[in-house]
Amino acid sequence: MSNEAGEPAPSHWESGPIIGWLLDEGRFLAGTDDLIAQLGDRLLAAGAPIWRLRLSMRTLHPLITGVTSMWERDQGAVTSIASPHGLEGRSGYIGSPLEIINRTGAAFRKRLSDTLSETDHNVLHELKARGGTDYFGIPLKFSDGVSASLVVTTDAVGGFTDPDIEGVTEIVPILAPIIEVFSSKRVSLAVAEAYLGPRTGRRVLQGRITRGDIETIDAAILLSDIRDWTGLNNRVSAETALALANSYFEVIAEAVESQGGEILKFIGDGVLAVFPTGDGSSDGADACNRALAAARQALRIAEEAAPPLDLSFGMGIH
Repeated sequence: MSNEAGEPAPSHWESGPIIGWLLDEGRFLAGTDDLIAQLGDRLLAAGAPIWRLRLSMRTLHPLITGVTSMWERDQGAVTSIASPHGLEGRSGYIGSPLEIINRTGAAFRKRLSDTLSETDHNVLHELKARGGTDYFGIPLKFSDGVSASLVVTTDAVGGFTDPDIEGVTEIVPILAPIIEVFSSKRVSLAVAEAYLGPRTGRRVLQGRITRGDIETIDAAILLSDIRDWTGLNNRVSAETALALANSYFEVIAEAVESQGGEILKFIGDGVLAVFPTGDGSSDGADACNRALAAARQALRIAEEAAPPLDLSFGMGIH
């Protein structure tokens, strides 16, 4: 029986069936979003006074420092949040319960029904304003020392009971290694895509790694490099040259990816990108047109950049 908003929490619910489901079915789901969605529903059905369930974890990615899957009782879908690098220096994180959990490696609980002070983080005030009565977060510790955080919030009168906290705590040792596997898969995909590209990276992770394995594709090829790169390095500092190169790579990547292409290699100051045909033969003209559009778009992005990209580069298409 589900717990409606504002009702007193039931005296106890059994964590055993939830643990059994995690071991038998939950670990085979597609990812953390699916897992948290079904975990929230199952906790609610078991009688746990859950209003909000949140899983947050660090990840290894060129653009993202952490990912979050968030379920709420009255929402139809899980909210997925990707946090960019620099999160650690933002007010939304500093002093927050998640920051405290990550820093101390210990559980964090706050009864929202009690009076909150100015020293309590804004997130706690916001949850209280929405009707939350109790907040409990606990780390999920991985084998490599990294950890994720599971947070449960209730709006039940009186907040969580001691058996509620015990039930969530009993689930964590089973949930942690499952989340670690999902995290490892996410990191592997991010690294493969960063160094090999989305198309090739996924194929490598699917098993195309044996020496001698080849794949023949029909594609338009785009080559680009910075003009007078050697001379530029003799005129400016290494830091300035690197900043210019990174700006150039961002310009090319934005243009290529917006046209359905994939960067295969960064070669020194150059880029090799491909625009595969859909079925290998029928849409070669389309692939060539997309490569040409990407080249023109890169020039336009560079011209409109603020500040302007202070270097020249060339492009060729085959």
